[in-house]
Amino acid sequence: MPTIRVRLLVVLAVLFGSLSVAGVPPATAAPPPGSLWFDDPTVTVKNGRFTDASGREVVLRGYNVSGETKLAENKGLPFASVADARKSATALRALGGGNTVRFLLSWAYAEPERGTVDTAYLAAATAQMKAFLDAGIRVYPDFHQDLYSRHLFDADSWYTGDGAPKWAVDAGNYPDESCGICLFWGQNITQNEAVKRATYDFWHNAHGVQDAFLATAEKTMAYVQQHLNADQFKGVVGFDPYNEPHAGVYDSGQTSRAWEKDVLWPFFEKFRARMDAAGWRDKPAFVEPNLFWNANLDFQKQEGGLLDAGKLGPRYVFNTHFYDQKAISGVFMWGKAADGQYAGDFRTVRDRAAAAQTAAVVSEFGHPLAGNVSDKAPTVLKAMYQALDSRLKGADWWSDPAASGPVLSGSQWQWDIYNGRHRELMNGNPDKVLTAGDAWNDEDLSAVRLDDSGKPVLRQDARLLDRLYPSATAGTTVGFTYEDRSRDGSTTLTWNPVPDSLPNVKRLVGSGQYGLLLWRSDGGRAPTELHLPASFPAASTTVVSDLGTSHAPPAYTSTTPVGVSQEPGGTGSRRLLLTAPDSGVLHYALVTNGATAPSADLLNAARSELAAWAAKEVN
Repeated sequence: MPTIRVRLLVVLAVLFGSLSVAGVPPATAAPPPGSLWFDDPTVTVKNGRFTDASGREVVLRGYNVSGETKLAENKGLPFASVADARKSATALRALGGGNTVRFLLSWAYAEPERGTVDTAYLAAATAQMKAFLDAGIRVYPDFHQDLYSRHLFDADSWYTGDGAPKWAVDAGNYPDESCGICLFWGQNITQNEAVKRATYDFWHNAHGVQDAFLATAEKTMAYVQQHLNADQFKGVVGFDPYNEPHAGVYDSGQTSRAWEKDVLWPFFEKFRARMDAAGWRDKPAFVEPNLFWNANLDFQKQEGGLLDAGKLGPRYVFNTHFYDQKAISGVFMWGKAADGQYAGDFRTVRDRAAAAQTAAVVSEFGHPLAGNVSDKAPTVLKAMYQALDSRLKGADWWSDPAASGPVLSGSQWQWDIYNGRHRELMNGNPDKVLTAGDAWNDEDLSAVRLDDSGKPVLRQDARLLDRLYPSATAGTTVGFTYEDRSRDGSTTLTWNPVPDSLPNVKRLVGSGQYGLLLWRSDGGRAPTELHLPASFPAASTTVVSDLGTSHAPPAYTSTTPVGVSQEPGGTGSRRLLLTAPDSGVLHYALVTNGATAPSADLLNAARSELAAWAAKEVN
């Protein structure tokens, strides 16, 4: 997660936390309101994709909840109360279009004293997780760390960290922290000797700190499993063992690739064993490579990407972050992002996951919303979402949709309802009370805040954040695109206009938003579903598909090829359901809010154009 002061590098390094106890799992509870017969939240990895209990390809989209965990004001929890967690979950679903959260945990608060887990902390964290699970939102916890620990930093330091507890820092007798001439906080990763040595010691288990962390992680996972009911636990899709790992210091002659192979991967294998012991055997570990493996500044980039881990398969997910450090620097990219800006960067993620034979997730991406590079945010975020949706830039999509590739899962950094309302004593210093932005190292990336009435409101264009996307595809996704028509100031950004060669489709869409999904059916009974943004109310939604055409689609039934239903959780969010109980057949569905009472003739003409186009472009 980048910073406002960023002028050059990338961000972050390592750590996390949690706890546990033993017992019998609570009885299964009723599913969230709005659930239908196929709404089992279980997610597994199969054939390199996330899949649900019906075998559908699943896309996990949402946000990190939240950087508040990195602060002391709420004692390492994402929210001050369960009520705030519920409020945030409802807003995240209804305003932000999310179906998944990366849920941050703190090792420092999970194990404040060596060998003793704080069950009160675990209970509070689990209760807040429940707020999201009950809202129909999947969860994957993350033991978070940045710069190893806040306890490395002096009370009057310019910077702070999070992750390891004080006792782990005290065990190391590290030098006084100093970043030297640092223009942004991430430079501490490679310049601050205290951070470097403490990080090195963790990876080499000096003073037994890694063993202690792994023990706490196992207890945490066991606690969560034992204190969620069976249906809630189904919605926990996996665990992120360690945020943005970095060696700290390489041994003499050691390369970044060798460090991943000889140090990082054995740690992940140990963590995987702890997951199995804690009752998480059927859930994947969301493992992150060296954080610099895909840096987009050449002088930051380090060889990696778990190249020597072999086939990861269903027990691991390739989990990475991406921030445009060129854009954040304010030096290496002067203008705005453009159509296809990150297609290559995200193609690298797709290709690396495919080579490892597992699913991929970009668990952090974002851009500062305040400061001297914040003007780039609308285009940078649009280009990142575009790259999650497709391997192609918009200008190329209609001429080669089959090259679009799988839709990537991702979690934007971040969803912090306390943005601009914090009261954080930086490094415990009562003379440095932080209230602005994220209250952490001058960052300001939250997509949400509370208004004066205490209601969550978006800080970014809703057209950008609340997106049409295929949350579950019954078969194999061939290609997907979404033109959100989001704004950069007063300018509407249209990077994927309908081509002139499809005049009736272009007329139907007009100046509205539209998405187009191509998929091959698999013979399953469960429908394909797409999240419908709030900007697609029933009366303004038009669907043109080989399954049928519909303006203001009817309520879903098992015999309705094109229908609409609430999403699980009772938050008012909606989905489009497309039923195609055949196998191996190419299907398409155009969804737009640009049409006002389109005629049957226009709908049929658009359908004929799309049918001919799909037959021509997809073999």
